[in-house]
Amino acid sequence: MSDNKVKRGMGLAAAIGATALLVSFVQPSIAEEMVNTGYFGDVAIKGYDPVAYFTQSQAVEGSDQFSYRWLGATWHFASAENLELFKADPAKYAPQYGGYCADGVSFGTVTTNVDPKAWRIIDGKLYISYDPGAADGFEKNPTKLVDSKKHWSEVQQTLVSEKVEKDWQAPSN
Repeated sequence: MSDNKVKRGMGLAAAIGATALLVSFVQPSIAEEMVNTGYFGDVAIKGYDPVAYFTQSQAVEGSDQFSYRWLGATWHFASAENLELFKADPAKYAPQYGGYCADGVSFGTVTTNVDPKAWRIIDGKLYISYDPGAADGFEKNPTKLVDSKKHWSEVQQTLVSEKVEKDWQAPSN
């Protein structure tokens, strides 16, 4: 084998190793920021107030007047008080699975289009679904909660792969 082929092979191996190393550092940070903002924009839960589900037991539209950036998304709130509650403990109020459909996650799938009025609080955690029937089923069938927890890591990997692919294909400036 010629020296050039050996050098090219070593260069290719180094490039593959560097890429693998980069992906191992990038993927966890991307996964931490997997907040469902729908197909357009960057607003979580379609602008609904995550705190109101807990404090008012209903889906309440938030306002961009009371907004906060967290995990790469903009969150809207109905009041300054709800905004402050969220800021103090966002993980307490944010929907599980980044606001992706909890019922879809229970099947190991990604469902981006959710209905903020299709929600349940189970064991102190907020779950959003794509429609009221899915929210009912998620609440009434305890195995769905278990399955969603089991499948979340693979759903995150799907979301990370889609984001990396989208970012890779995006034209550079």
